[in-house]
Amino acid sequence: MFSFRTSPLEDQLDKSLMDGKVGCFCTQNCWDTKSSRYMYEIFRERGNLQVVFSPRDAELTPGTNHIFFDKEALRALDAVVVEIQDVGSRYFNYTKDVMRLMAALKELGEEAPAMYVVDHINPAGRIVEGTIPEGRGEDFVPKVAHRHGLTLGELCNLYYSEIGAKFALHIISALASDSSRQLLPWTIAPSSDISGMFTCYMYSGGGLWNNTTITPGIGTSRSYEYIGAPFIRHSPLDLIPVPEGAMIRPCSFTPSAGRYEGERCYGYQIMLRPGGEYHSLLHTLQLIRWFMGRYSQFELLDGFERKLADPVMMSYLHGDISFQDLKEKVKVGEQKWVRKAKRYVLYPDAPYRMK
Repeated sequence: MFSFRTSPLEDQLDKSLMDGKVGCFCTQNCWDTKSSRYMYEIFRERGNLQVVFSPRDAELTPGTNHIFFDKEALRALDAVVVEIQDVGSRYFNYTKDVMRLMAALKELGEEAPAMYVVDHINPAGRIVEGTIPEGRGEDFVPKVAHRHGLTLGELCNLYYSEIGAKFALHIISALASDSSRQLLPWTIAPSSDISGMFTCYMYSGGGLWNNTTITPGIGTSRSYEYIGAPFIRHSPLDLIPVPEGAMIRPCSFTPSAGRYEGERCYGYQIMLRPGGEYHSLLHTLQLIRWFMGRYSQFELLDGFERKLADPVMMSYLHGDISFQDLKEKVKVGEQKWVRKAKRYVLYPDAPYRMK
């Protein structure tokens, strides 16, 4: 059973929410501006909150961006309420955790609690980038483009169909409460490495750096805007790829966490031009190919190919096809994804590609 609801969570009169045993699966983004409380406090005040599944450490602690849960704890519930802030790219750990939760609910069969998703708008907007995974992609990732243009509720709608789930799924509209109108999506950082206003526009390509020997500035205040490594050397003769929608300047930084913690890194800051269009995925692939041809220390690490999940993109990185051929492949892939995405859209607007 699936439903899309346009009234706030606290106004839902389902017996499972009013009198049943409720578990909450959430991050710091479940703060409600109207009541000045977190979502799970609704059920604590009613006396039917059983468990809160949330990140283990402080909300901006590097390297802890996962929500863990016990399937047996789910079996004891009548409802599980989900509220996180998705960031618009299929790599995001908390979103993968939500899909892992859905897979676990499917396995529970008739014993599964109902799932309620408090939706939020997508901070990366409706623009799409990239292709649907081909072959084996990452676990618990729906078959969506690298930058998908959907909300979390729409992703859940899609994944629910993909896995053939039967448990009750209810989406609470992102427009149902004042929070969506009063808080911009990045006001409360979705995770320790998605901390800035522009981060989500960088992440659809920048997330790939996590599976290379270059750090995307993890452990700095500008993750995915800064990229670098100790082995990079700047030269005035460098012809580093720069698209029209961005600028690049040489820089240095010392990460406080993650790869190269405490080591001085040399690299570049990617800066978006006001009003310009920036295709993070295509630019990142250009940069990766450039670094591969310049530094023997640069490597693609375990998990990179599954995260990218596109053999044509891998062919480009290895120098087998041109950038123009890559752009054509991505264009076709984006068109295919936009057509598929429209079947799962819950709001008046729909995902679209850059022209």
